[in-house]
Amino acid sequence: MSSLLYRLGLSSFRRPWIAIGAWALILGVLGTVIAVGGVQLTSNLSIDGTPSQEVLDTLADELPDATGGQGTFVITTEDGSSVIEPERVEVIMDVVESVYATEHVNGSVEEAQQPFIEQFDALTAQAAALPAAEQAAFMAQLQQQADAQIQQQIDDYGFAPLIVDGLPFPPVLISEDERAALFQFALDQQVQPMGAADLEEIIEAGEALDGEAGLTVLPGESLKFPVPALGVGEIVGVLIAAVVLVLALGSLVAGTLPLVTGIVSVGVGVGIAIASAAGEPINLITPILAVMIGLAVGIDYSLFIVNRQRNLIRVQQLPAPEAAGRAVGSAGSSVVFAGLTVIVALVGLAAVGVSMLTAMALVAAGTVAVAVLVALTLLPALLGLVGERVVSVKARATGATAEQHHRIARGWSGFIVRRRWLVLLGTAVIVVLAALPTTGMTLGMPTGGSASPDSSARQSYDAVGESFGAGFNGPLIAVAETGSEFDEEQITGITERISDVDGVRMAQVIGASDDDGTVAFLVIPETGPGDERTAHLVHELRETTVNGSGDEQTLGVTGLTAVMIDMTEKMAEVFPIYIAIIVILSMIILLFAFRSVLLPILATGGFVLSILATLGLTTLVFQDGWLGGLFNVEPGTPLVPVIPIIGTGIMYGLAMDYQVFLSSSMRDHFLRGESPRRAVISGFSATSRVVVAAAIIMASVFAGFIFSPETMIAQIGFTLAVGVLIDAFLVRMTLIPAAFAILGRATWWAPRWLQRILPDLDIEGHKLEQEPATQS
Repeated sequence: MSSLLYRLGLSSFRRPWIAIGAWALILGVLGTVIAVGGVQLTSNLSIDGTPSQEVLDTLADELPDATGGQGTFVITTEDGSSVIEPERVEVIMDVVESVYATEHVNGSVEEAQQPFIEQFDALTAQAAALPAAEQAAFMAQLQQQADAQIQQQIDDYGFAPLIVDGLPFPPVLISEDERAALFQFALDQQVQPMGAADLEEIIEAGEALDGEAGLTVLPGESLKFPVPALGVGEIVGVLIAAVVLVLALGSLVAGTLPLVTGIVSVGVGVGIAIASAAGEPINLITPILAVMIGLAVGIDYSLFIVNRQRNLIRVQQLPAPEAAGRAVGSAGSSVVFAGLTVIVALVGLAAVGVSMLTAMALVAAGTVAVAVLVALTLLPALLGLVGERVVSVKARATGATAEQHHRIARGWSGFIVRRRWLVLLGTAVIVVLAALPTTGMTLGMPTGGSASPDSSARQSYDAVGESFGAGFNGPLIAVAETGSEFDEEQITGITERISDVDGVRMAQVIGASDDDGTVAFLVIPETGPGDERTAHLVHELRETTVNGSGDEQTLGVTGLTAVMIDMTEKMAEVFPIYIAIIVILSMIILLFAFRSVLLPILATGGFVLSILATLGLTTLVFQDGWLGGLFNVEPGTPLVPVIPIIGTGIMYGLAMDYQVFLSSSMRDHFLRGESPRRAVISGFSATSRVVVAAAIIMASVFAGFIFSPETMIAQIGFTLAVGVLIDAFLVRMTLIPAAFAILGRATWWAPRWLQRILPDLDIEGHKLEQEPATQS
């Protein structure tokens, strides 16, 4: 492999415009396709095969009108006074009509009031048939009954419908203290698959009247679309990476090249994902993940190759073309292998059987593959344009006599070897302590209650909870289905059984199929969407039978809250399976790479410690609130369910990157005749500087996303940034070298029969040294 990559690198160096033109053409084609087809992002995180999704599928067939999501606006007064003053009622109804007029909102004012108008007309006709002397008394009695019903609702639930022109208007509820109004409306589809533009249209329709008559109009959390955008944090992360590159390579010219290749890798990788979607919505987390990992590995892979070329020029005094070819052949071999480990780890997510994760993983894996190809072709082409200027005349003149290995690295690795048992035990204790908070880790989707107090999502969430109850922030939909027609008595009985379930605040019928064989109910829990009691309620409802007996069909439950609960449970279920897959893959890959039995065990065990410590610290910050002010995190925020799995997949790939680069260098020195412990010191000293730079670059890129206003993106950024630092500095460059020093020669041992059947991948590039240099 090293010989093939050597020829590829040399060819790209000598004919740079071929590679540059090819990548420019690819970017141009992708840009054109995207410009024509457009970009549609969605926040949909549903998982096929879950109980909530199955209910949604049933509703789509039997009761399409009930398959849509629910939207809300909460309207409060700025001074805490009543919202039902005539002028304010008029504004509230203007908000209602404006929202109803948007494309994806079902219903209208007339439709909502029609049953009451018909009832009022019937009663008016009945009154008109009475003697004139009795009409006034009859109408007064009707008004008393209506007032009593309203008061009963207030007594039972703490709210009642808005009264407009003497008639109830159920879509708008008024709190008991009259300080808040809650406008609820149905959408023609679930909120998550909707695009940003559609949701923004609804929000703008309601907020257009914000401030009128002293009213504050706040959209509900479900209407907020988390739009991914590069902010100050992400830009600062890239700038830090640029500074580290220049310092690590000692040259502004050389330091710029990995940035260019990283940006190209992201552009092509994300471009392919969007273009291949053919105009269909793509989950917004998918491109964010691709940007994170594509930029990080794209920079790092090029860094390894450029660093190797510069060392070959400085130390061995090779001309730039030959050095570039050999760098691609040797460091490029490690890049290919490291990239494959990341790709395999990500593609392995398909094995857990969750289509949403599979799509995310395939896009991220594709971006990594692009980063590898860019590093092997575009980078040497750019080096060809730079030529001999990649190393200054002064650096070239002093390179042959300068000490090749970094003094600090040699001192640190020497300390590790001398104090190997102390280092091993001390590092293990630190990592284990960091992992302890995982015992209390809670998975769940963040709600408006965990958003910043200054955000409209938090203000809306709090206003709804305080005035109407936390359950209105996470309504459920229960579905009763049978092979025969439901009569009115049966529907009433089901409604009562739902209402009697512990944790249900109210339940009401919201629709029935044409054959009355499927009936949907709106269920308001007593607790909020992030409360464990709400998850328990969902399971209780799913055990509630349709006709009250113990051997008949049970209720189905769906809705955004139920979908999130099911996703959380599904992720918790498949996480151990994925860890097992990663462990097996890790053993096999490292066995092939280093032809060693113990090294795969050590490296994989170190990774398990890394991921547990990473999840522990993420739990400590986001869930327990430690240093929450520094990261703008509200205490009590659960970990998004996809974090452990996505974090494990990406972290495994990156961990193996560092393991491959460090271990291949140590093995190289061991095969050259050095003692096992001396090989640890020499190999560490030769490679650690660039690994340190790579780790800082990756952590900087990931850390730029920590301050995203979207909790999921912030958690992913924090998890990956902290994970890189823990794995690189505590595990790969401390714990593992100490274990190598303790094991000595056994580190590289494998039985002869196994060595005979394992291929020699030559990731150290030894075969290149046996070939004569190509004349430049």
